[in-house]
Amino acid sequence: MTENTKIYLVRHAEALGNAEEFFQGNIDTMLTQKGQQQLEFLAERFRSIPLDAIYTSPFQRASLTAEAVNKYHGLGLIPEYELREINGGDWEGRRWSDLPEVFPNSYDNWKNHMEQFCAPNGDAMTDVYQRMRRIIRQIAVQNSGKSIAVVSHGCAIRNFLCYAEFGNITRLPDVGWADNTAVSLVEYDESNGFTLVFKNNSDHLPPEYSSIRSAKWCQYETNPEQEEDETA
Repeated sequence: MTENTKIYLVRHAEALGNAEEFFQGNIDTMLTQKGQQQLEFLAERFRSIPLDAIYTSPFQRASLTAEAVNKYHGLGLIPEYELREINGGDWEGRRWSDLPEVFPNSYDNWKNHMEQFCAPNGDAMTDVYQRMRRIIRQIAVQNSGKSIAVVSHGCAIRNFLCYAEFGNITRLPDVGWADNTAVSLVEYDESNGFTLVFKNNSDHLPPEYSSIRSAKWCQYETNPEQEEDETA
């Protein structure tokens, strides 16, 4: 019997948009100093986790995070454009504090009807949900029985976790945001599909290196139900 495929989903380290609180969806922002420090803790977390392959969004905040995951593994990184973040259209580069006034309708959807969100000239949330569902399944099928790391972005990962946990995009608000470098684990087999093992775990970060705890834009959504994994 083939073993389940393990997929570790990793959010990128803190980048400029996270620190300065502007929408950085498809803007290829650089990591901050704190982000670089977060990578040191992330690399140690993955030191003893067996990995067969590492996939990464092409944006540098993700690829640099993937390099940290790879520090003790020596694998070739596999860039995958489908792992990119949501395109925020006219929201790109705008400060979160300005969005309610400038884009009241789409901001109301973001806060209260997230599954209906689509910034002017941007990606529909439903498209991100379907894209992440397709690409993670494709990666799982191509790496049957292996252990894989996938480095992506906050909104993109949230959409896939919503699919894995609930199977319905209407539950997107229930997933919660992940801290920068947070790790989630899903397992896949052809008979049962995806099983969520744990989500949004950032135990490798000392509190002073957390980004989300001081973030005003998301008001720090906690995930009290998140499961911890001693091997991760």
